[in-house]
Amino acid sequence: MGNFIRPLSDAVAYVASDDLWIESDATRQLLNTARLPGMTRVVSMPDLHPGRGYPVGAAFFSVNHFYPALVGNDIGCGMGLWQTSLQSRKVNLDKLEKRAQSYSDAAPPEWLEAALPPALAAHPYAASLGSVGGGNHFAELQQVESVYDDEAVSALGINAKQLLLLAHSGSRGLGQQILRAHVERFSHSGLEEGSDAANDYLAQHNDALTFAVANRALIARRLLEHFREEGERLLDVNHNLVEPYVFNGQPGWLHRKGATPASCGPVVIPGSRGDYSYLVQPLNSSDALDSLAHGAGRKWMRTECKGRLSGKFSPAQLARTPLGSRVICRDRQLIYEEAPQAYKSIESVMECLTGAGLVKPLARLKPVLTLKTSGERSE
Repeated sequence: MGNFIRPLSDAVAYVASDDLWIESDATRQLLNTARLPGMTRVVSMPDLHPGRGYPVGAAFFSVNHFYPALVGNDIGCGMGLWQTSLQSRKVNLDKLEKRAQSYSDAAPPEWLEAALPPALAAHPYAASLGSVGGGNHFAELQQVESVYDDEAVSALGINAKQLLLLAHSGSRGLGQQILRAHVERFSHSGLEEGSDAANDYLAQHNDALTFAVANRALIARRLLEHFREEGERLLDVNHNLVEPYVFNGQPGWLHRKGATPASCGPVVIPGSRGDYSYLVQPLNSSDALDSLAHGAGRKWMRTECKGRLSGKFSPAQLARTPLGSRVICRDRQLIYEEAPQAYKSIESVMECLTGAGLVKPLARLKPVLTLKTSGERSE
């Protein structure tokens, strides 16, 4: 593993290279979180960046207690990958973009009524289903640009001549409501495993995971219908969750806060909207709590982005990327916040993951068309 998994203390390690920049506030949050009662092992990923009290891009193992506030408000945030019927060589990007311009982030009520099974149709947050949402969430058509392992890529069901669809979203307003209710009762305190409060939270948490997976599937279904194409889901993983885990023979709880599981087969590590993504085979490692980076990781705080970029780029200019792809985002503030310049290079993240022996790259994916929020609010 070389010198890529580095100790910060007996309980804390970070996956990084000599050249990787990590904000000091993120490291401070990481060390503070490691001091929570019952916290035994903390590992940060190369995409680590500051969050709201807790860092994003890390995995945390605790015993006897777990921490809903550490999971955060977007329980089940994650990514699904679909093989589409769109032929790469036949795609007319101007026509594709024009068609995507008429796509609404909020699913029409009549579409939901026809698409949802009864259990989901009766869900209090059913109106949010099928919508990407804000923040760093997106749906992106991608082209297979390079293949490093033909056999593994083929076994996954990927046709390199057709576009892929990557959907990144979570539990929408449902996760926010669950966290708010928890904080109102317990502040940021952990819950004792086996207690009524812990069991109640886990039931809600698991509902949010199911909701998030369904949401990504409905996003893909709506988009494919909009483009009059077909698709098949190849994988789906959650990045924000808590689950039972055994570390060094000790049972406890693994929290992932913006971290990709390394125990579910191949996964996608996405770059920013103007950078490549990588399909990788995880090489499980308990040293890293069986977790990986979930993306490139923010380099700038959201509040800095417009000030840094608005004098150089208009929203229309940011809708075109250096790789020739297009971005549709009707929220003028968000397109600055989510500009590629605000993120680390995906190559720097991949250097750390491969150097640490945590992944084997299978393919490199190039963005073609990225859809962000339409500016509507369905939560």
